[in-house]
Amino acid sequence: MGDFVINMIAAGGYWGIAFLMALENVVPPVPSELIMGLGGIAVARGHMNLPLLVVAGTSGTVIGNCFWYWVGRRIGYERLRPFVDRWGRWLTVEWEEVEKVHRFFRKHGGWMVFVCRFLPTFRTMISLPAGLSRMPLWRFLAWTTAGSAIWNTFLAGAGLYLGRNFTAIDRFIGPASIAMVVLVVLWYLYRVMTWRPTGSRT
Repeated sequence: MGDFVINMIAAGGYWGIAFLMALENVVPPVPSELIMGLGGIAVARGHMNLPLLVVAGTSGTVIGNCFWYWVGRRIGYERLRPFVDRWGRWLTVEWEEVEKVHRFFRKHGGWMVFVCRFLPTFRTMISLPAGLSRMPLWRFLAWTTAGSAIWNTFLAGAGLYLGRNFTAIDRFIGPASIAMVVLVVLWYLYRVMTWRPTGSRT
């Protein structure tokens, strides 16, 4: 994984960073922690400029998140009910819960988009409810850009600090990412096995 990202960064420079960060937020193939961390190492080696690296990474992040925002906006909150009614068993969710989340998001969506920029998995998925609730685009972009810029600066700074120890980063991030995916899958399986519609609960 690390070799692929390193080669992409070497070949594409800032454009490679932006592309990988956009891709990571559409279909996460590699974690942003690794991308920006290796970018920070490139800064330490004198191959990149830190502010430009953060701009490239943040631009890619925003573009990737806009994909899911527009998917949600295209679908629209009102069209979700037939889908939830049909697949709620596997989604482990009922329409009443969707309505509660929708109301909460319309009231507190801005800071939720900002905070979720710092959380694995949620940093991508939060864009979908933002679109579903038709959050104004300018507001979505503002919160996404602010949170992404802070997080990407932190990651790039960590890479810069670690300098040449990129193998140590890859050795840590790889297993951590796999562990996160395994935990999410196990949590989902538990939800599916234990979930019961409201009417069937006693």
